[in-house]
Amino acid sequence: MSFLGKMFGGKKGDKPLTTGDAIQKLRETEDLLIKKQEFLEKKIEMELATAKKNGTKNKRAALQALKRKKRYEKQLQQIDGTLSTIEMQREALEGANTNTAVLQTMKDAANALKAAHQHMDVDQVHDMMDDIAEQQDVAREISDAISNPVAFGQDVDEDELEKELEELEQEELDRELLDVGPSTDDLPSPPTTEVVKPKAAKKAEEDDEDMKELLSWAN
Repeated sequence: MSFLGKMFGGKKGDKPLTTGDAIQKLRETEDLLIKKQEFLEKKIEMELATAKKNGTKNKRAALQALKRKKRYEKQLQQIDGTLSTIEMQREALEGANTNTAVLQTMKDAANALKAAHQHMDVDQVHDMMDDIAEQQDVAREISDAISNPVAFGQDVDEDELEKELEELEQEELDRELLDVGPSTDDLPSPPTTEVVKPKAAKKAEEDDEDMKELLSWAN
């Protein structure tokens, strides 16, 4: 059995993994390979340091270190390719999982809409709207009839009322024209207090009185 077969279920007849489970397993595999990468990179650095250290002193040890370094680099290259494949597969599964969720949601919405319209008929809806419009017309007519003051002075002649109003206005205008002059009631009242005379006029009156008195004695 292959490595991927063991990882994703293995035996024939087993229930296939869901997209969510498959994505999770791919992520776990990615983490495992990344750790393997880090291990190989450290080994490559160690072998390179060993080769440099024994380059002039122990040529055989240096060559063996370089051979191991080459093997580690080849393994690292293989892991890089595997990681790229797994990453693309995981992205494809995530896209499929998203599409599945979207399609399921759309299907549920379509079923809900179908259930909502199950007991509806287009003709019945049109008939109902016609009934509503008819009842609105009836309600409007009833409202107009109630607001119209029937038999409450509607038999009065409007022209006659206009003529009477003009006569009243003419009478008021004639009255105003006759009363244009000021009335005695509007004139100011005469002063009731005694007018104070100037001192010179008062002195002259007193002299006149004295002169009249002397003349009467002389006669």
